Amino acid sequence: MANIVVLGAGLAGMSAAYELRDRLGKSHPITVIGDGERFSFTPSNPWLAVGWRQADDFTFAVGQYLARKDIEFVPHRATRIDAAGNRVETADGRAFDYDYLLVCTGPRLAFEEVPGTGSVSGHTQSVCTTPHAQAAWEAYQAFLKDPGPIVIGAVQGASCFGPAYEFAMIVDADLRKRKLRDKVPMTFVTSEPYIGHMGLGGVGDSKGLMESEMRQRHIQWITNAKVKEVRAGEALVVEHDGQGQPTGEHTLPFKFSMLLPAFKGVDAVAQVEGLCNPRGFVVIDKHQRSPRYPNIFAAGVCVAIPPVEATPIPTGAPKTGFMIESMVTTIVRNIQAELQGKPADFEGTWNAVCLADMGDTGVAFVALPQIPPRNVTWTKVGKWVHVAKVSFEKYFLYKMRHGTSEPIYEKYVMKALGIERLKSNGNGK
Repeated sequence: MANIVVLGAGLAGMSAAYELRDRLGKSHPITVIGDGERFSFTPSNPWLAVGWRQADDFTFAVGQYLARKDIEFVPHRATRIDAAGNRVETADGRAFDYDYLLVCTGPRLAFEEVPGTGSVSGHTQSVCTTPHAQAAWEAYQAFLKDPGPIVIGAVQGASCFGPAYEFAMIVDADLRKRKLRDKVPMTFVTSEPYIGHMGLGGVGDSKGLMESEMRQRHIQWITNAKVKEVRAGEALVVEHDGQGQPTGEHTLPFKFSMLLPAFKGVDAVAQVEGLCNPRGFVVIDKHQRSPRYPNIFAAGVCVAIPPVEATPIPTGAPKTGFMIESMVTTIVRNIQAELQGKPADFEGTWNAVCLADMGDTGVAFVALPQIPPRNVTWTKVGKWVHVAKVSFEKYFLYKMRHGTSEPIYEKYVMKALGIERLKSNGNGK
């Protein structure tokens, strides 16, 4: 019998818990440790921030659903990992021993790295968490009463650019519906070397495609940008050239701003000696396990992945839902194999598949594998992407509530995009 502890009750953690129970049966105790009682479908946060969703539409208390699968749930964050002693301590003073530990915590949001960012002690909003998106909605409602310039984007070191693009396009669509768009100059600020880079080195002609979408929406942009500081009502942005040398400084006034921060590892994980890189992300091998601690695995945003390429201003590589599902399945199969006395040699496929909503249309990105050169590179725009993402939200929430271990991204998104056909001919045409 193996005692398995999963840190994190998000996309990776919940998927891992269900898949472990399905594959291992009920003879192995599984405990999920989460930071709070509710699961949240993070991709819905941009909709919440403009009032198109309410938090209850895509969040729910997870304890009762995990209990149905005989999985214990602890709604208190981990405060310390004793990797040598195989024990996790939580904020409520308890300790949990483990034979296997799955780190699925997601990131810590490093607002402190850019002065003035964040809604708690700064002047910008975020859509990284549901509470942040709720705060953004409150700020947005005040903005609608007195509209003016908007600044949206992602600061230096950010590794998840999709939500920034989504939010800019969604705000544009929302303002047009409200007949307020003509009163709101918009500027997109990003550390990417060009629009559509996405932390992936571009996907097909994503540069031309995304630039075209921005032009149609009258959204100005600044690339190779470092946000130096944000003050009340203005952002100081330094633009750089292709060699990373400053070329000019912009003072951008705003009445509403959403800037995605850089990510770091959560404290309890980052403090484990030899587990993480300097940013606090878990170092893993091709089997998703720690080289230092063989009974610790990791999946999701907390995993250390090198940038796809060097860029003048630091950018990280995104971890999409499809990639996270692959990581989870790899971990579960390796643990299952090890418990059966077989070689734990399963490897994940780090492919990037993303559905980005644009309010009244959307864009789909496919990069197989994520790091070029690729077997498949495919990008398409259409209203069908918006419809597909809305539908997928429902599918995934169903999975989380009903405890199904089936790979929803692979079953639904890959089918919707015709990825099996793309794999077969290798060109996406």
